[in-house]
Amino acid sequence: MSDHEQLRTATSHGQSGDALPPVEQHAKQYETVRYAHETELIEDYVELIGDLIRHRGEARAADIANRMAVSQATVSKMIRRLNELGLVTSKPYRSLFLTEEGQAMAESSRARHNVVLHFLRALGVDDSTARIDAEGMEHHVSDETLAIMQRFTEQRKS
Repeated sequence: MSDHEQLRTATSHGQSGDALPPVEQHAKQYETVRYAHETELIEDYVELIGDLIRHRGEARAADIANRMAVSQATVSKMIRRLNELGLVTSKPYRSLFLTEEGQAMAESSRARHNVVLHFLRALGVDDSTARIDAEGMEHHVSDETLAIMQRFTEQRKS
C-alpha cells in the first residue's frame, strides 16, 4: 500500500489526519530541520554581533561570551568559523565587524526573530517566555509560516 493510500485509509478509519505523511514529505521535514540546526548557531552569533554593534557601537568577544553564556574559547572558535565563511572580519584584541554578507544575515535573522516574538506576544505569551521561545523558533519556521504570523500580528494591532 502506498503512503498516500495509507494516509487515506488512516483518515477514513477515524484516525488523526496527523498519520505518517508520504515519504517524500517526511524526508523534506527532516531535511529542513537538519538545515536549520546547521545554520542556527551561525545566525545567532551574527545576529548578536549586529545587535551589539547597533546598540553599543562595537561587538567584542567578551560581550558575546557573556550574553551567550559560553566560554571565550568557544566564541574564538566561532569567530574563526564566521571569518572563514566571510561573515565577519576581526583583528586580535579588536572589535568584530560584519561583512556585507554578515550584515544581510544579521538583518534577516533579526527580522525573523521579531516576527516570531511579536506573534507569540499577540497570542498572549508573557514577554520573558516569548523571548526564550522565539530564540529557537525563528530558525525552524518557513517563510510561509512567518508571513502568516506577521499578518496575524498586524491584524491584532488593527
